Amino acid sequence: MTKQSERVKKAVEVAKKAHEGQFRKTGEPYIVHPLAVMKILEEWGMDEDTVIAGVLHDTVEDTDLTLNDIKKEFGESVAFLVDGVTKLSTARNGMREIDTYLPATKDNFLRLLIALGDDIRVLIIKLADRLHNLRTLSALPPDKQRKIAKESLEVFAPLADRLNMGRLRVEMADLAFKYVDPKRYDYLKDLIETHNKSAAKSLKKIEQEVSTALKKEKIKFEISGRVKSVYSLHKKLAKHNQNINEIYDLTALRVIVEDVTDCYLTLGVIHSLYTPMGGRIKDYIAMPKQNGYQSLHTTVITKDKHVVEFQIRTREMHEYAERGLAASFYYNEQKLTENYKKGKIEHLPTNLLWITELQMTAAKLREGKKVDLRKLKLNLFADKIFVYTPKGDIIDLPKGALPLDFAYRLHSEIGDHVIGVKINGKMSNLNKKLEQGDIVEILTSKNQTPKQSWLEKIKTSHARQKLLHRLNNKNS
Repeated sequence: MTKQSERVKKAVEVAKKAHEGQFRKTGEPYIVHPLAVMKILEEWGMDEDTVIAGVLHDTVEDTDLTLNDIKKEFGESVAFLVDGVTKLSTARNGMREIDTYLPATKDNFLRLLIALGDDIRVLIIKLADRLHNLRTLSALPPDKQRKIAKESLEVFAPLADRLNMGRLRVEMADLAFKYVDPKRYDYLKDLIETHNKSAAKSLKKIEQEVSTALKKEKIKFEISGRVKSVYSLHKKLAKHNQNINEIYDLTALRVIVEDVTDCYLTLGVIHSLYTPMGGRIKDYIAMPKQNGYQSLHTTVITKDKHVVEFQIRTREMHEYAERGLAASFYYNEQKLTENYKKGKIEHLPTNLLWITELQMTAAKLREGKKVDLRKLKLNLFADKIFVYTPKGDIIDLPKGALPLDFAYRLHSEIGDHVIGVKINGKMSNLNKKLEQGDIVEILTSKNQTPKQSWLEKIKTSHARQKLLHRLNNKNS
């Protein structure tokens, strides 16, 4: 938002008055925090109601201002969002004195996140709130620093990743990791800086070579360096037995072009200049990551034997890679209908279908129904795969999903009548784990009915719930 509206200015004045006389642990006036949260939400390009809720998010919990006051002054949507953030914060207060970070605590917190998942903007405000708290974490005692940092790494950074808010995930993870393992953080930071200094000269030369070649092909582009984050390097080293020589993307060059055709043309230009490394070309444009990330990645060896990774994407892809859901926020396109006020999101793209699952679970929790939070957590934070129907429709599933999970994701009627499956045109069985890019054809018969034994051939909570519902009806 380039210019603040009168509503936002009014919200700032209301927040300043409400928080008057309150101070943070840093010694600053308390209003500094809500204003910072508001600024973060503006930077993310969030809608006006979310920005207003951001500046007012602590008023109901910490001041005399009531939810009714907010509703009268700023409308039902803002009040709904502030109420969501307040419930989340209030419930957390009871957990702050726990000395050890128990798994049960994380479950309780996830339960709260799920319960508030019926409007994703509540989570986005909470992410902005957490980011500013991490930026000012030095004012807290060491035990609280570590607790908040650990929670940020385990819960908030993965949520940011699921929303494809890449810039937020990187900053949040690095800020938190600095407090969780300070020695390791400093060691890896020095390692990255040393590598970058030694690579700077050759990287500049490569950048010039690529720029000259792209101009020759009349491709409009922007090129810049990208440095790997500390926490990303920490995780990658764990996968490669701490061998730094196996990490090829410590530094990378990012090329932003005008359209998808130019992405592939640029890839061709780079491969004509340098030798591509086998198995290191990844097409996330044709096959996006589970969170919707799109880009071409290639790792090449230059004539001087330098190994460099390139990322090639359009401006739109770049914005989405950096800001995710906030970059193309659906609420800006929807009118203030009742569904909007209640936070219903319709027609979500494939990569955000997990939000629908979150909302379905939230409804069950509110109705007092039993929910397997462990399985939901696995589904929420697990790696996803994309598989196809024979018609080319893309379906996302957790890694390790089986054909029955696919069938029930398509429709309950299809799931209930499965007699077999073809994977990539060949007959297969219902115990076969689906792989990224598989084309899956479900064979059905009206004479088939669900079987109890199918429960062992299912991984997702969605399919399990559908199957159990059918089995219960069948037996009643």
